[in-house]
Amino acid sequence: MITAAIAGASGYAGGELLRLLVDHPGIEVGPLAAGGRAGERLGAVHPNLTTLADRPLLTTEPAALARADVVFLALPHGESAALVAQLPADLPVVDLGADFRLNDAAQWAHYYGGEHAGTWTYGLPELPGQRAAIASSTRIANPGCYATSVALALAPVLAAGLATTDDVVVVAASGTSGAGRKATDSLLATQVMGSMSAYKVGGTHQHTPEMEQSLSRAAGRAVTLSFTPLLAPMPRGIVATCTAPMTEGTDLEAVRAAIHEAYADEPFVHLLPEGAWPQTGSVAGSNAVHLQCAVDQHAGRVVVVSAIDNLGKGAAGQALQNANLILGLDETAGLSANGVAP
Repeated sequence: MITAAIAGASGYAGGELLRLLVDHPGIEVGPLAAGGRAGERLGAVHPNLTTLADRPLLTTEPAALARADVVFLALPHGESAALVAQLPADLPVVDLGADFRLNDAAQWAHYYGGEHAGTWTYGLPELPGQRAAIASSTRIANPGCYATSVALALAPVLAAGLATTDDVVVVAASGTSGAGRKATDSLLATQVMGSMSAYKVGGTHQHTPEMEQSLSRAAGRAVTLSFTPLLAPMPRGIVATCTAPMTEGTDLEAVRAAIHEAYADEPFVHLLPEGAWPQTGSVAGSNAVHLQCAVDQHAGRVVVVSAIDNLGKGAAGQALQNANLILGLDETAGLSANGVAP
């Protein structure tokens, strides 16, 4: 049986990854490191993980992690690179943080600060060419949650030349777990319940260059994107409304055909029937992506709406999908396209 270690097991993404691994047919849970929560029982941090409740949370020691067959890093941005440098070079690693996502060192310095650690294989299998690249790699940069929802929504449209690339606009709302498990005034229940707010407006959100990078590769030309994120009063989920100016002759039939062709054989990406719009409740707890599209003839824009679980396809589910690929397992093992409702 393959053994998986997790650094950052006390966070939301780490906990979701453990929930998925418990029922994985080919991977068992190995060492669990948790930094500031080291010494506690897992059940004290994630009381939903009943079958793992007595597992101890360890300090983050490279030697302990290296005893596993695959390592997941669910650490704050900027902390993965130093730990990876102490792990064996041939040990498969999936990094859920941002450290190795960007190609451009200047973009890293601008949005995250500090020295750029390098670039790993980008772990979004549904993008052209990425599945084969992931399967032949041992180091995977797991995409950001917003970046996943936007790239999968717009990549087929831009690749087919149905929209231009110089005025892409995205407005996306995320549940509070997208901000991580930390105590801040803006995430207090009294601040979030019954309220919705924008944040990091004006091109300052750290996923902006990642989205532009993925979409530029799909389009074959540079993409300029305006991104406005919203904090929604829900624990998990992302719904992203993505628009771009349509090219001459673009109609709804062509847009639907491009999206259908791109994802017809994908187990987790689903173009909904006309008239049905993505909702976060339908993808909760799953690795699914729900898409719907429209052509706004009045404004001359293509509209694609996506919904994902930010902890599923946006983090832990995606990480497990990538691990399955690099380990030679069934890509869908331990994952489901079915959400939890109500």
